[in-house]
Amino acid sequence: MIIQTLLDFYKDCVLCPRKCHVDRIKGELGFCRLPAKIIMDCALVHHGEEPPLSGKNGAGTIFLSSCNLGCIYCQNYQISHSSEGKELSSRQLAEVMLDLQNRQCHNVEPVTPTSQTPLIMEALLMARAQGLNIPFVYNCGGYEDPEIIKSLDGMVEIYLPDFKYGLEEDAVMFSSAPEYTRFALDSIKEMVRQVGDELELKSGVAQKGVIIRHLVLPGRIENSKEVLRLIRKEISRNVYLSLMSQYTPTAKVRNHPNLKRRITKSEYKQLTDYALDLGFNNLFVQEVNDYELTPDFDSENPFDK
Repeated sequence: MIIQTLLDFYKDCVLCPRKCHVDRIKGELGFCRLPAKIIMDCALVHHGEEPPLSGKNGAGTIFLSSCNLGCIYCQNYQISHSSEGKELSSRQLAEVMLDLQNRQCHNVEPVTPTSQTPLIMEALLMARAQGLNIPFVYNCGGYEDPEIIKSLDGMVEIYLPDFKYGLEEDAVMFSSAPEYTRFALDSIKEMVRQVGDELELKSGVAQKGVIIRHLVLPGRIENSKEVLRLIRKEISRNVYLSLMSQYTPTAKVRNHPNLKRRITKSEYKQLTDYALDLGFNNLFVQEVNDYELTPDFDSENPFDK
């Protein structure tokens, strides 16, 4: 019943806060430019996720085409800014999930599933019926409709949302995503309601829970601090936070006044110190090399997350 309800949204698409109201079954395209089909770029064993997700054997990451955000600095823009890819049926995606399990992955992790959620969840139930027993990770950009997230209750073991923006001006300026903060907060609250605010581990590998990611942007430390304040105030200080330092300017923003450089050690330390001052104990942090004034724009790797 829930799957059919989700599938019906393709006829009048309101799967994300943009609420394009297009009939994707008839071929009408909204912001994401996706039809009512699964469009996948690739699936692979990924060792670059947070340690509880990658573990020893890797995460079973499924890179889906397109995204419901329009981040001008996207680190995976070759995939997220394109609606091209391999067209799969739900049964074929279920086979992809089972293959990742057979390759000893610790989980299956569709990346940016928001616009393709109905068929992905249909595929998940098919895979479960055929023996898939590893956790399902919902890896999203945070610009979610909480009512859609509510409908996933009981099907998702691990939520991996971004919380990109605490400031509305940044959400609009960098991602054309009005009210991002409100939707991210409400959606993550629902995720926590479903799976708890801590991470259940087995031999160091995540089985259930939430990890909130935040990519630190150069010169936007106040935005990052507001994200942390909101998480502390509205969600929980027990939640696991991944403070990502690997922002690299892409060719598209090489002349952008804010985004043309990497972050500095000082900026990242300000934020990690602030997180500790707020009482967050469950932090994933990274090393930071001071930014280069002239980044190598030809060395971008869309999987270097």
